[in-house]
Order: sequence, then structure tokens, then C-alpha cells
Amino acid sequence: MSGNAIVIDNITKTFGGTRRLFGGRTHAVHAVRGVSIKVAEGETLAVVGESGSGKSTLARMLVGLERPTSGHMAIDGRDAAELAGTGPRAFGRMIQYVFQDPVASLNPRKTVEQILDVPLRLLAGHGGPDRKRRMHQLLDAVQMPKDTLERYPHEFSGGQAQRIAIARALAASARILVLDEPVSALDVSVQAQVLILLEDLKAEFALSYLFISHDLAVVESISDRVAVMYQGQVVETGPSERLFASPQHEYTKTLLMSAPRLDHARAG
Repeated sequence: MSGNAIVIDNITKTFGGTRRLFGGRTHAVHAVRGVSIKVAEGETLAVVGESGSGKSTLARMLVGLERPTSGHMAIDGRDAAELAGTGPRAFGRMIQYVFQDPVASLNPRKTVEQILDVPLRLLAGHGGPDRKRRMHQLLDAVQMPKDTLERYPHEFSGGQAQRIAIARALAASARILVLDEPVSALDVSVQAQVLILLEDLKAEFALSYLFISHDLAVVESISDRVAVMYQGQVVETGPSERLFASPQHEYTKTLLMSAPRLDHARAG
């Protein structure tokens, strides 16, 4: 790991707090408060916390779906504000988002071939016959058959749809993926398969992951490091093995105590 895939420096996101037409002000919601974290190249950093802790807002800012109120972000060495100024395609070529609900994230009116065609053509610059060849490579990478291209999202199970969503993210040739609760909508047995797939793809495509989750058992199995968020702030960060074995912050201790599957040692 020679550098940082993501650098987040003192990022803040505030919603509301504007003046009403007939006097008074709406209350501001401080979703993210002065967060600073880094994701090294080739690393999986998990961001954990309860609902409303700010982790998904942080993820949306990283991929340009939300603008920070203040602070600085760099994506693969490029200033995120500058990328935003050049349009959404610039973000898409460097960082991709994998959503929690795989079926809802795929256009139901388009075949898988049409879904994959857009990032391959507009972001990765693949033309003509080369696009079809690349589609087959991506489907093979996520362990889906070639006839997948002719079918529609509703014809697939949740796990299969998430594999297609991951293939779509890879189609842009971005080397950084933001995975927002990517297995929480799946059955436990399917979760394990998708997590193994993500590990294999990380090695094959030299990827870096920001992995958003509330499921500490999932985080323990996949992360290199963990950042714990509480009320919009990062209250603890550290290597996954150390954090699960010896949490320092009281909130982290509370999270671990509330997770019944984490009463065993981390598998070696």
C-alpha cells in the first residue's frame, strides 16, 4: 500500500438551519461533525455505528451525492471539490457506490446488458465489440452466467442482484468502492458468499473499500481497520483485531456488548 485511496479531513455536514419566510429558523441537524479518516490503497476500512450516526451521510458525500458543509476530501489523490466541479462522471471513474438494496438499485426496465453498458461506455470508454467482451469478463468475476445479460433485475434473487450491482460498479474501472450495508438485505448464508466474493474482487482488481455497516460480525470478518461513529463523530479508530479485542471508547464497548455473535476470538 503506497498511498491513500481516500483522505477525509475535518468534514462536516449540516442539514437545515435556514431562516423561515415568516420569522424563526429551522433547527440544524449536524449529521457529520468534523470527521477525519483515511483509507489506504488496498485497505478495507469499515465505518460502524447505530442508525443516525452519520455513516451513510459520510458515504454519500464521498461519492458526490451530498456536498460537505465544510472540510476537505481527496479521492485517489484528487480534490473532491474539484472533481465535483467537473461533473458526476469524474467521480464515477474514481469511486463507485454499492447500495444496500440491490434490486431497488437496478433499473427494472433495463436488461443487465443495458445496465452494464452505461458505465462501460460513458465512464470506462469501452466501445463496440469490446463492451460485450468486458461484460462477460465482469459477469465471470462476480460468478454469474453469460445469459444474465439478457434478463431483467426482477428475475434474480437478492444475492444475484447484488453481484450484478457489484459488476456495474466494477464496469466503471473505479478502484475505490463505497459499500453501504451491502449484505444487510441478504440471508445469512448468502451474506457469507458475497463477503468472500468481495475479498476475491479486492485482490483481483486492486480495490480499496469503505464498508458501511451496523453488523459487527460482518465488519469483523471483512475489515482491516474500523472507524466507530457516534452522533456524527468518529469516536474510535484502529486495526480490526485490536478494536474487537480491546475497545477503548465506552460507546464501542457498548456496541460490542450488544452484539451476541462477537463473544468469540477473531478467526485466524
